[in-house]
Amino acid sequence: MAYIKHATAIVESAAIIGDGTCIGAFAHVLRRAKIGCDCLIGDHTFIEDDVIVGNRVIVKSGVQLCAGLRIEDDVFIGPNAAFPNERYATGTQLHGTVVKRGASIGAHATVLPGITIEENAMIGAGAVVTQHVPRSTVVVGNPSRIVGYAGAEQAVPATSPGVAAEGTGATHVKGVVLHRLPLVHDLRGCLSFGEVARDVPFEVKRYFLVFQVSSEQLRGEHAHRAQHQFLIAVHGRCAVVADDGFHRQEFILDAPNLGLYLPPMTWSVQYKYSPEAVLLVLASGEYDAAEYIRNYAEFLDAAAHSQSQG
Repeated sequence: MAYIKHATAIVESAAIIGDGTCIGAFAHVLRRAKIGCDCLIGDHTFIEDDVIVGNRVIVKSGVQLCAGLRIEDDVFIGPNAAFPNERYATGTQLHGTVVKRGASIGAHATVLPGITIEENAMIGAGAVVTQHVPRSTVVVGNPSRIVGYAGAEQAVPATSPGVAAEGTGATHVKGVVLHRLPLVHDLRGCLSFGEVARDVPFEVKRYFLVFQVSSEQLRGEHAHRAQHQFLIAVHGRCAVVADDGFHRQEFILDAPNLGLYLPPMTWSVQYKYSPEAVLLVLASGEYDAAEYIRNYAEFLDAAAHSQSQG
């Protein structure tokens, strides 16, 4: 089965087009471009030399794909999105832009050259992407910033009405527990406390503090093979995304009597830091670089293996 193109489309003779792909009216594909199978290329799309498009990619009308771009399978690109390969009007082309599997690019978004958009990331309409976009994040704005994680259950602030004042809360992520620690008020001020074994479910051997984090920066993005952690925002607030490889949930730490327990083999990301935020992390072991899993694909493999063994 060959590809299909509109009578007004221009596909230069050496271009490689996969079976089942449809190319719309007035689209132009240059001779050294490669497009996979079962793609939809919209009207008035321009695809330059040295562009590689994977399988089952949807490119809506008016999109410009400039030289050096790599698009993996199952990507969606909305109308009039642009992928320039020049940051400034100097004529110097920069290659290396990559859009990985399952990502979604909104209408009129612009992705600057040399950037990688990781798997399943979502770029909002009109966003200007100026830096690397992590896996499964939702980014919006100019310049773009991370506002959420795709597939994560919506976080509820601990200070919201109706949230229990004390005790533990079940979550959808295996082993992760939200603790609301005791909080005592009197005329001298406030006091919150916790006890190892009862509130912190492991022996604490290390602590560290995270602070002065720019609000658009991410921390974490890893899992621990054997260590346990307990997180408390002792000042300000931040959001934590916990992921067991099958379920993902976001938590807002916005009170010093709120703790989040993360068992081993939990992928964790911290972001949305307020300017004054200080995050205290209690850990069950000393620092060991070999203890970290920093590649999400490796983490998913390990999580799947652990489940099959369980």
